[in-house]
Amino acid sequence: MSYISHLYSVYFAPRGNVRMAELGMQIAQQYLRPTDKLIGVIGDPGSGKSMLIRGMFPGLDLTNGDNGVSVRPLPILEMLDDPLGVNKKGLSLFATPHTYHLDVRFEQGFTQLPVLADAIMAALRKGKRVVVEHFELIYPFLKRQTSNLPVNADLMVGVGGEVIITRANLFGPEPQDIANIVFKSIRYRKMAHSAEDITSYFLTHGGEEEYEHADVKHGFVLCFKEKPIVSLEKIESKVKAVIEQDVPITFHDDEHIKIGDVVYHCNAPRNHVRRSGEIEGFTLIKDIPYDPVRKAYLIVGLVGYKEAPKIGADLDKIERIY
Repeated sequence: MSYISHLYSVYFAPRGNVRMAELGMQIAQQYLRPTDKLIGVIGDPGSGKSMLIRGMFPGLDLTNGDNGVSVRPLPILEMLDDPLGVNKKGLSLFATPHTYHLDVRFEQGFTQLPVLADAIMAALRKGKRVVVEHFELIYPFLKRQTSNLPVNADLMVGVGGEVIITRANLFGPEPQDIANIVFKSIRYRKMAHSAEDITSYFLTHGGEEEYEHADVKHGFVLCFKEKPIVSLEKIESKVKAVIEQDVPITFHDDEHIKIGDVVYHCNAPRNHVRRSGEIEGFTLIKDIPYDPVRKAYLIVGLVGYKEAPKIGADLDKIERIY
């Protein structure tokens, strides 16, 4: 048997639930193998892990309290009932799901980690696929029967400022390596998302958006079919004033946030900083370039930079605030 080595791939973590689900679908098409049984997903709450999983595995029942619903008892625990292949309901394993999901951070409030790990290993031995959120928490407890080495995921996905896809081997990466990256970068994504919505509010005067969203590292891109007639200096000044006021940014419902007392439409309302004052180094690029690929005019906002890079510059070489 030959093996194709895949170190890692990196995507911008997109804004919005629909785009995150579409990315999940793309990841499944390009990277998921039929033989992959253990899928590890790593990232902070609100980073979009669940929506990414929905895109990767359409129809999979998530068990972690999304929309206020949690599945009790946890289905995968039935794998521990009977080693002969019949669970406590008297059902053959052929009648049980092929793919299980669990959120380790959520479940550890109900079940000890070693028990969850035993259930995962039992499911894998019985040919099931298991999708594990917060995989880094359970990894040290996943042991093979023939050795004391932890069992790493067949496919590991980290969700932070970027989405990282990797296949671990004997030399790594380990789940904590991915966690260290995504837990650090998520704060910039939250800053950018909050700055984007505040900017959008002033661009639209609180009305409907007339543009599409795109991505840039540590920032956001708004794509217009027609070149907007707007003073970017004035918009930037207004946004910075809101940042200085340090107003709360809170979840309102599945399609809205509150910026201070203002209710504003948002397609990813859980992915924000808690207060506007947490947005660091905000700036708007003072050009509105035309992108011939998208066939759109772009307004670009950045966060976390000590100086404003110019369009076309290598943004990774600009010193950031870390």
